[in-house]
Amino acid sequence: MSIRLPEVFSSIIEATMSPHPVDRYLELVDPMLTWRDLRARVIRVERPTDRTVRLTLAPTRQWQGHEAGQFIQLSVVVEGVRQTRCFSPANAAAGPEGTVELTITAHDDGLVSRYLRKTAAVGDVYGLSQAAGDFVLPAEVRAPVFISGGSGITPALSMLRTLVANGYDEPVTFVHYARKPSDLAYRAELTALAAVHPHLDLRLHYTRGTEDAGMDEGVIGHFTGAHLEGIADHDDADVFVCGPATLMDAVFDHYETAHPHARVHSEAFTLAVPAAIDPHEPVHGELSFTASGTSATNDGRTILDQAESAGLSPESGCRMGICFSCTAIKKSGCTRNVLTGETDTESDTQIQLCINAPVGDVEIEV
Repeated sequence: MSIRLPEVFSSIIEATMSPHPVDRYLELVDPMLTWRDLRARVIRVERPTDRTVRLTLAPTRQWQGHEAGQFIQLSVVVEGVRQTRCFSPANAAAGPEGTVELTITAHDDGLVSRYLRKTAAVGDVYGLSQAAGDFVLPAEVRAPVFISGGSGITPALSMLRTLVANGYDEPVTFVHYARKPSDLAYRAELTALAAVHPHLDLRLHYTRGTEDAGMDEGVIGHFTGAHLEGIADHDDADVFVCGPATLMDAVFDHYETAHPHARVHSEAFTLAVPAAIDPHEPVHGELSFTASGTSATNDGRTILDQAESAGLSPESGCRMGICFSCTAIKKSGCTRNVLTGETDTESDTQIQLCINAPVGDVEIEV
């Protein structure tokens, strides 16, 4: 059995410095000097549109690289509170020595995205997770069709850039929906790619007009099947779709009817509609956080929300059941999965705090 000495030394040092992990001390010297934590330093900042910020990040040595289409979790402290959000790298697939390119759209209700759009600067250091997700290019991609909307362009662009970098010379269709030309952060690059790669069929659509383009560019309107006319080998295509739920639903409906044999791959960071709770069933019980010695009267929300309201800061990430970073051990009690409605009464089992709500008295190891 082989032993990795750095990990052994790390464990010994952390034990002697308990209760503070060694990284809490190292970050006082240099936030990029870590034993275990994965972090990244901002080495370039651009603001290509009025609503976006583009960050190029150089990760610490723990970074394992990413596949095109995957997502990462970025952690940043906003007003003294650590916030974590999921973003998809836009750059082509890269190994451990590569950088990470994120283009983030500042939404009106986006605490982290608005903060980064306003304050991100070269030299900032953020927390980072390893890349994850199954929305990736298959080993053998056939007749690829990318359909994206809004910020969903980043995983699609990562895949397109990867195909280009690998010398892929078969037909590729790239369909993107933006509000207007000035909102499309990668408009110039996509246009340039289409100009030098004759096999790339670029189709840009704008939902709020093209008057700011300065030219007759793109098509106005939301997705319809007509936007995909003329694509070769459509029935044998690998289709990758990422964007707002309305766009994805429309694309799924179209392919189910018109091209049922096409392989449709999708990615979406949107929370499904929670299962309905019987309004005649009163919310009751006490939620006990055993590790911190804190308790709260159950108000029906998810355990993560109630923990934060009680002043606790359990680790969390996507807050929608994707990343599993908020997993904790339920010692006892019954919980309800707010996505599926299923209940779980098993003791000493791991559950995701962000998508489970207590039913009656619950003890959770937080």
